[in-house]
Amino acid sequence: MEDKILQNEHLSYILNELGENHEDYFNAIAPPIVQTSNFLFSTVEDMRHAFSHEYDVYIYSRGNNPTVEILKQKLAALDNAEDCLVVNSGSSAVFNSVLPFVKAGAHIVSVKNPYSWAKKLFDDFLPKFRVTTTYIDGTDILNFERAIQPGTSIIYLESPNSWMFEIQDLKAVSALAKSKNITTIIDNSYCTPLFQKPLDFGIDIAIQSATKYIGGHSDVLGGVICSSKENIRKIFNSEYNTAGNGCTPFNAWLLLRGLRTLPARLKQVNDNTSAFILGLESLDIVEKIIFPFHPSFPQYALAKEQMQGACGLLTIIVKEEYAPYIEQLCNHLKAFKMAVSWGGYESLIIPKIAALNKNNIDFKNEEHRSIRIYVGLESPDYLLNDLKQAVEKAKE
Repeated sequence: MEDKILQNEHLSYILNELGENHEDYFNAIAPPIVQTSNFLFSTVEDMRHAFSHEYDVYIYSRGNNPTVEILKQKLAALDNAEDCLVVNSGSSAVFNSVLPFVKAGAHIVSVKNPYSWAKKLFDDFLPKFRVTTTYIDGTDILNFERAIQPGTSIIYLESPNSWMFEIQDLKAVSALAKSKNITTIIDNSYCTPLFQKPLDFGIDIAIQSATKYIGGHSDVLGGVICSSKENIRKIFNSEYNTAGNGCTPFNAWLLLRGLRTLPARLKQVNDNTSAFILGLESLDIVEKIIFPFHPSFPQYALAKEQMQGACGLLTIIVKEEYAPYIEQLCNHLKAFKMAVSWGGYESLIIPKIAALNKNNIDFKNEEHRSIRIYVGLESPDYLLNDLKQAVEKAKE
C-alpha cells in the first residue's frame, strides 16, 4: 500500500509540477505557448556557444522550444527515461527512432503486422538503402534468436499489437538483444507509460503515438521517443533536426493539457472496458473476445506480469453464421463511430473487412470476421445497447 501511495504521489508531481517554473511566466497556472520560431542572443560568443550545443539550448523551435521542453520532461519521467523527444505524429516517432540505428546493408527483426506506417518504412523506404527486415511471430523468443543475422542492428517490437494484441516477453528480448549489441525499439502506444514501462524491462527505446491517450481528445497529433540521453542526442543531431518534424509549441500545449487528466481517463476507460466485455460475453454473435486481460487470452499471464492495465482496445471475432451481417451491423451503429485510431473520449469501431477487397473476403478466415473496438468514456450500457440494436437491424 505504501508503494502505491508513493507511486501516486510521484505521478501527481510529474503531471502537475515537473518542469513548470511558474515565476518564469508571470506566475500563470498553465504554461504559455511560446509561439516563436527562433531565439535571441546578446553576444556573438553566446551564439557561438549555442551553435555547438544545440541539444542543450534554444536556437530555433525546430530543435528545442520552452513549451515542448516542459512536455518532454514529463513524458521522460513517466517512462523512467533519461530524456525524450516529441515529434509531430506516431509515424514520425517510428521514423526518427529507427533511422539513426541502421546503415546501408543493415538488417531489422520486427514482429509481424506492426503499425502500418512502420511496415511501410521497413518494406518500401529502407530497402532503397539495402536495409532488409525479417518479420516474425514475436510470442516465442526462439523466433528472435533464429531471425538474427550478422548485420542485425534493430529488434522492433509492438507489445501489445494493435489488432490481435500479441505480446513479447520484454525481459527475454532485451537480454538477447544486449548480448548481441542490438538496439531494441518498442511501440508502447497500446499501454502508455502508465500501464507499461518498457525501459524498466531493459528495452532501449520506447515510442508511442501521443495522438491517442496522451492527447485524449482526438484534436492533436504527436509522437514520443523516450530513451537514454546518449540515444536521444544521437536522434536529435541526425534525423530529428534533419527531417524537421518536431512537435509544434501549440500541439505541445494541447498534449500538456491532455496529460493532466491521463490517469483519470485511463481509469474510466479501464473500468468501462471491463464492464463492456462482461456484456459482450452474453451476445450471441460473439465467438471470441481478444483482449490481453481476458482470461482466455493465450498470453494472459505474461500480460499481467508486464502490464498494469489494458486500456480500451479489444477485438471480437463474429461467429461464422453472423459474419455476412458485419458490414450492415457496423453501418447501423450510432454511439460507436467508425474511424481509425483510439485513445480519445469517443468509442470507435473498425471491421477488418473494411481493409479488404470485397472479392477477397473469406468468412471462414477468423481474421476476416474480426472487428476492432475501442471503448471510450461513454457508459458501457449505452455502448452495449448500441451494439445490440445494430445487430438486430443487420438481421432484418
